[in-house]
Amino acid sequence: MTQRPLTIGTRGSPLALAQAHMVAAALEKTHGWPEGSVAILPVRTSGDRIQDRALAEVGGKALWTKELDLALLAGDTDCSVHSMKDVESDRPEALTIAAMLKRADVRDRLIGASSVTELPFEAVVGTSSPRRAAQLHRLRPDLRTVVIRGNVDTRLGKCAAGEVDATLLAAAGLDRLGRREVGTVIEIAEMLPAPGQGAIGIECRTDDVMTAGLLRAIDHLSTHEAVLAERAFCHALGGTCHSPVAALAQVRGEEIEFTCEILSENGSEHVGETATFAVGDLDAPAEIARAMLAKAPPSIRRLFEVA
Repeated sequence: MTQRPLTIGTRGSPLALAQAHMVAAALEKTHGWPEGSVAILPVRTSGDRIQDRALAEVGGKALWTKELDLALLAGDTDCSVHSMKDVESDRPEALTIAAMLKRADVRDRLIGASSVTELPFEAVVGTSSPRRAAQLHRLRPDLRTVVIRGNVDTRLGKCAAGEVDATLLAAAGLDRLGRREVGTVIEIAEMLPAPGQGAIGIECRTDDVMTAGLLRAIDHLSTHEAVLAERAFCHALGGTCHSPVAALAQVRGEEIEFTCEILSENGSEHVGETATFAVGDLDAPAEIARAMLAKAPPSIRRLFEVA
């Protein structure tokens, strides 16, 4: 038992708070702590404040983590809870992803139509994700994509108000908010998910051995191994928020089945790969990334900076 309640740092959106409460409940149950003993501290991030521009224009994924990192390093919090798809692959050495909860549904959901095929000709789809935009254009070159940001309710509201014909959201986030009935699932074979999608990570200070030990007790090992492989792939690519990249690692016994793709911005060109390698072999996904970049056309290669 820790000498004082752990304090979790989290973004203040409804989804981020729901995920923080999931982590708090898991810690309390695993360690036999009283309900409510783990504190949750909402931290307003730059990504929450800046809603009128794409992430790539204003600092990338670090906008979701910078203020949480500062609070954690200052000792205001003991750990931070993140959606792993929003965490940049290059993290400070002073911080460590100590645990991940069991991964949820990795797929996207389409709101506004029953399928991508059923979208009207030249329909306007709102998304801030270069991956989703590129994949949509690859499936339907006639579609128009526009940047929309904000929390789940904001994006659903823009779709309902007719500002866009459709939008895409992660199934995991909708499920965690109790919105299982919203949208139509897009299968992985049609749109491969973002690296880390569906996974919740818990990060602590690298030198905080006690907190790391408490967090490891709730770690879902196969989720952690899969997401580490996806992140090793991204790190080797050197991609930014401008870079359309998708990857999914699935643990099968002692091996990982790995599927990935990188695309041009308009989806007209793409390089895809599937591979199998040993669990824990992070060199393998990195080598896959380098091989894909080597054979990628200039329209894709220019979107990545080799690490």
